Amino acid sequence: MSRLLLFYRLIVRPVLREPVRTSLTVLAIALGVAVVLAIDLAGTAAAGSFRSSMETLTGENDLEIVTAGGVPENLVGTLDALPYPLRVSSRIEDYAVVAETKQTLPLIGLDLVAEASEGRASSGFTGAEDASKYLSAMDSVWVGETLGRKSGESIALLINDQVATYTVRGVLPDSKGNTSAIVMDISAAQYALKRFGRVDRILIRVPRSPNLEEWRRRLAQALPPGVQLRAAGAGTNENRRMLAAFRWNLQLLSYIALLVGAFLIYNTISVSVVRRRAEIGIVRALGASRGLVLAAFVGEAACFGLVGALIGMPLGRLMAGGAVRLMGETVEALYVTSQPGAIALTPVSVFLVLLVGVGVAVASAYSPAREASFVSPVEAMARGRREYATHVHKTRNVWIAVGLGLAAAAASLAPAIGGKPLIGYFTALLLVCASAFAMPALVAAIAGVAAWLLKRVLGVEAVLASRSLSSSLRRTSVLVGALSTAIAMMTAVGIMVGSFRETVLLWMGDQLPADLYMRPAGNLAADHHPTISVELTEKIARLPGVGAIDRLREYETSYEGMPAGLGSIELNILREYHNADFLSGRKTSEVLAELRDSNAVLVSEPFANKHHLRAGDGITLSLGENRVVFRVVDVYYDYSSERGAILMDRTVMLRYLPDPAASNLAIYVAPAARMEDVRAEIEKAAAGHHVLMFTNRDLRGEALRIFDHTFAITYALETIAVLIAVMGVAGALLALVIDRRRELGLLRFLGATNGQIRKLILIEAGLIGLLANLAGIALGFALSLILIYVINKQSFGWTIRFHWPVAVLLGALTMVYAATVLAGLYPAYIAVRLNPVEVVHEE
Repeated sequence: MSRLLLFYRLIVRPVLREPVRTSLTVLAIALGVAVVLAIDLAGTAAAGSFRSSMETLTGENDLEIVTAGGVPENLVGTLDALPYPLRVSSRIEDYAVVAETKQTLPLIGLDLVAEASEGRASSGFTGAEDASKYLSAMDSVWVGETLGRKSGESIALLINDQVATYTVRGVLPDSKGNTSAIVMDISAAQYALKRFGRVDRILIRVPRSPNLEEWRRRLAQALPPGVQLRAAGAGTNENRRMLAAFRWNLQLLSYIALLVGAFLIYNTISVSVVRRRAEIGIVRALGASRGLVLAAFVGEAACFGLVGALIGMPLGRLMAGGAVRLMGETVEALYVTSQPGAIALTPVSVFLVLLVGVGVAVASAYSPAREASFVSPVEAMARGRREYATHVHKTRNVWIAVGLGLAAAAASLAPAIGGKPLIGYFTALLLVCASAFAMPALVAAIAGVAAWLLKRVLGVEAVLASRSLSSSLRRTSVLVGALSTAIAMMTAVGIMVGSFRETVLLWMGDQLPADLYMRPAGNLAADHHPTISVELTEKIARLPGVGAIDRLREYETSYEGMPAGLGSIELNILREYHNADFLSGRKTSEVLAELRDSNAVLVSEPFANKHHLRAGDGITLSLGENRVVFRVVDVYYDYSSERGAILMDRTVMLRYLPDPAASNLAIYVAPAARMEDVRAEIEKAAAGHHVLMFTNRDLRGEALRIFDHTFAITYALETIAVLIAVMGVAGALLALVIDRRRELGLLRFLGATNGQIRKLILIEAGLIGLLANLAGIALGFALSLILIYVINKQSFGWTIRFHWPVAVLLGALTMVYAATVLAGLYPAYIAVRLNPVEVVHEE
């Protein structure tokens, strides 16, 4: 028998006879593949090809010198005086906001005169007429070409809390991966940022011989102990490592939709095998080998996978645009300001799409296809054998499910591997498998109870629907398993996000006790720390209605190759107004007493988990020119950033970094004063300063808005997974109607009306939705525990308090149930249109 002819008659012809069901299966695969591709492309653009905005105009360098609080600028002279042919350049790095458009751009200060004299300056600095004479002018700036400015135009820039007007002297090409930036001479940048005597980074180009390590050893001898001498671009590499967990978790989340699609492929091929058992028996009797039958059904799945992958490719590229925007905003809000790379559909991406689409389809279909190949010609005529086997083995499968559940409980205790919660994800997979094995027993039990309970409410149609689902136990179990898996992931993520949100709300109640909060105007980002002028701070502190001010100062630092925040706090204010929450459970006053005026710090929980620290340990920090050892007094709960933070007494920080300007102000209104009056007085005092002021309530609302926006992409992924599952329900019900057409025709002959047939199919859809919701909630609860206490803890280091988001879950589950019932409308329509004479005549 010709293999192609066998494939056509056994597989292609039946598939073409059911275009709607075939289309639903292909679309489900296409959506799953599209989600995986979109997240892969977006992750590569937003995190994988991460490039810090501060890497603009760095040029070709080998080493860099950095330290928290800035590098003393006299080190440039020290390095130039060394007897080595070095190229040394210093940089000021911060951010400026274009006052007219509110666009935040990197502000780069370069020694333009030195760059131009050595021939290293970009043509944008010297190409304009007479531009060279403005290189060191305090009001001169050069801008990126995408800003749309011309030489000679004025531009108003918000730097810290002041707006100043500058003149554009030239336009720089935004090429070679450079971010559009504002560039000025280093002295002008120091003046604008009030950063005198210090630079943010010193870049060094060394000769090729000797090797780089030898150059690091030589140069380190000439540098003070506090500064870090490291490979150029190390900051970008640090941020890439920091973003790895974020990208990893998002990628794995995208595979949920594909997992649901795998269930549906399994169900599709299983249905195909059941409905074509007679044809299988005939071709086996005519001499077809087991291998040919196996290849035919695996080929059907491969075709589904290939077509789905080809459709999913452009769909995924389209979805990647929205995904990279959401991911980019999350990266900036929680991690670091960066320039997302271009979305590129590379040959590797195309190969991934084909591998995922075809591979998952073939793997999902292999089991039912293999079973079809082992069916003997005589046995093939027994259509109910597989259902009978499922009924017989359901008790055995329950014990397998119990074993998998116990294995999952044991695996959840395993630590992270290489900083990734690999065993945590394996635990989640074990729970999904346990649910799949337990599904036949659950379906049989609930279907039997439903037949008895619903008879009085919905009539005989409910009894027939319940018995129909129970009689086709194998098919129903797979279908319920697919939908319940999607619901379980939606429930688990919903519980995790709801618990996280509730935890953040409780934390903000402790961490935001002040009445008013002030920060410089401009966009928020995890690595932006503009300052408020000291004069304004002192003026506000002297106002009669102000009871106290907490000055928070933040710096960027690096510890053990990972970026972190470094901050100082006013201990007197904390002791009087603040009730911090520490992992040790100690009282705030007791912890702060150890912190006062000593080389001691508090570290956030994410920082402690990343670096395996606990109270009593010592850490060494680079502060200006000094390298200082601090003792960890305690670990505090913190949910503001996954990067981690270090806090010390303000007086101790000023000892090493003597810049009194604050990044943020927490303002406490005096007991006898009205907040509205005090706010008006502060606004009057801040005239001429560009600052933003929030009430306690406003700040909490803004924090929750950012929180919800951060998880928007997570919700989108879960919605797609549920959509795929609902499409699977529609396709399976349609297959069920076609497969039971003789039974439905017989019911019509026995007097069943169109309304009763329609009601029968819709009740079946409703029962499937009910079963999936019950199983999904149970599995979702178990998965939420893994997400909260294993995967989250090992990935990000946060302690999350469990919370049931009842309203959110109830709304989401109701919508899923309604969608499941609506998915039965088209199959019900087809069932009603069946001609009873024709379908019974087929018998």
